[in-house]
Formats: sequence, C-alpha cells, structure tokens
Amino acid sequence: MRPYLTFLISFLTAYVSMPVLRGIAIHFGIMDVPGGRKIHKVATPLLGGVAIYAGLLAGAFFNPGAIHTLIPILTGATLILILGLANDVKEISAQSRLVLQVIIALLVTVMGERISFLPAGYWQDAVEVVITVLWIVGVTNAYNYLDGLDGLAAGSAVVNLLCFGIILYATGQNALVLLCIALGAACLGFLPHNFSRKKVFLGEAGSTVLGFVLAAIALTGNWAEDSTVKLTIPILILGVPIFDMIFTTVMRIKEEKIRTLIEWLRYGGKDHFHHYLVDLGFRPLGAVIFIYFIMLSLGISAIMVSNDRAMEAVLSIAQASIIFGIIATLIVVGKRRRSGWNQK
Repeated sequence: MRPYLTFLISFLTAYVSMPVLRGIAIHFGIMDVPGGRKIHKVATPLLGGVAIYAGLLAGAFFNPGAIHTLIPILTGATLILILGLANDVKEISAQSRLVLQVIIALLVTVMGERISFLPAGYWQDAVEVVITVLWIVGVTNAYNYLDGLDGLAAGSAVVNLLCFGIILYATGQNALVLLCIALGAACLGFLPHNFSRKKVFLGEAGSTVLGFVLAAIALTGNWAEDSTVKLTIPILILGVPIFDMIFTTVMRIKEEKIRTLIEWLRYGGKDHFHHYLVDLGFRPLGAVIFIYFIMLSLGISAIMVSNDRAMEAVLSIAQASIIFGIIATLIVVGKRRRSGWNQK
C-alpha cells in the first residue's frame, strides 16, 4: 500500500486538470445557470466532478493490486459520472435519471456489492437487493442535494472519507483505505478551484459520484461482526445527508409542496439544511463549517462505536437522533419567527 503517493497523485491530477476542464466547460457552454434552489448569481462552469473522477481513477490505478476489489465500485462510479455529465450538458428528466440510477445500482449489486445482515430465509436475497438499491440511490441523491454551497459536498466527502478510512485502516481493509485516500485527495484538489474567483462547480456528475462511492464504501466495508454495529457506523458517518433528505421531504409534505413521488423528484427549492442555516443568519462559509463539525462529531461517534456492542450502537443512534431533532426544531422555530417578522 502506497498511501502518500496515492494521495499526491490523486490530488495533483484533480488540481492540475481543473483549469483545463473549466475552459472546456466555458467553451461548450456547460454552465450552471442561476435560478430555482441555487443561490449563486452568475453562470458558473461545471465539470468539477470530472476532475475529481480523474483523480480517483489515477489514485486507484496507481495501486493495481487493489483494482480487482474496487472494480464494482469504479464501474458504478463511471456509469453514474456519465449519467450526471449527460444531465449537466442537457437536462434529463428526473424520472429517467431515477430509473437509470436504479439500473446502475442493480448492476453493482449483481457484481457483489450488497448488504448482508439479514437472517437466512426465503426472502433474504430479494429483500437485501431492494435495501441495497434504495441505499445506493438514496445516498447518491442525498449528496446531490447537499451540493448547494461552495465547498459543502466535496468538503463533506473529505470528512466522511476520513472517518471511514480510520476504521478501515484499523481493520486492515487496505483496498478501501486507498479508495478513501484517492477520492479524498481528489476532493481536496478540487476545493481550491471551488473557492476561487474563477469558480468551478462539481455539477451533478461530481456530487452523484461522491454520493455513490460513499454509499458503496458503506456497503463494502466490514465494519463490525455485530449486525447492529455494522448498520450504525455508515448511518452515523453519513448522518447529515440522510437527515437533510428526510427533513426536507417531511417539511415539503407538511407544507403541501409535494404530493407524489414524481413531484418530489421534480421539486427544487431553497429548503435544504444548508439553506435554512443561511436563512437563520449564517454566512455561507459559516454554514459549511458548521455542517463539517456536525459530520466530524458523528464520525467520531462512529469510530468509537466500531469497538462496541449493539447497546452502545443503539445509544449512539439515539444520541444522533436527539441532536438532529434539536437542530430541526430550531430550524422550524427560526423559520416561523422569520415568517412572522416578514408579515409585520
């Protein structure tokens, strides 16, 4: 295992390729135009996700001994990138994207990446496949929704990958450690361009690749012998995007903004976790850092739980649920107060 060289190669690949990809995006008009749930004011080049993907591949192929283990993940990531890139170039309907994501998730499942915690039984295989597909598609889209502020999705991925990587390293799962290093380094190579005056965005190609790879790492990693602990660790580490998707969906249903799955897929608004934080008075960078710290806190809990038993895992999930419940309550109260002030 060559972690330091892997990090350097992935970082430099993403960092150096980004200006070239930015020029390509501008030349071919692959731009993120303001409007809807977006808060930026000027059209901004996309293709940041392609730079991250290039960095990921460079780091992975630098370690040929690990490639055979990573083939299902890299195959799925490639297909997710192509789908996201196609949507960045010319928007694809939400229904079509969902169907194609499900097909990609099924393909990865057939290649051997799936959950395996249910007791043996007649319906075991079918149920595990369904849950695996729901997990992959859910986390993939949750990360796409998280990509709403500069540095949020890529920086969050770095935090998540760090937490996953620590547990994987401690348990000797070297191929997945290298994957975490390669993707994390590629994200760090992209971030300076995301914060630069000559700004570049991830695009859906980037945010969905991040979500997909994180979902796949959660499935592939051997987190614990106990099934409860095994489930708890990925849920804690990926708690923020999971919370954002659940909370946003509940609020949209409660406020009657959506009534069907199709409406949910199509709906775009400034009502995600990070949007609420900005509305409550956070500066965009402050909201991003706040979310980083929540993720890091949950990640530390996950690392601690990895050496514990089922009871400690359940208590950690309960603790995280209480924290998110407090945050959700503060957001709702703050939203009501702001609405009251606006009506005066």
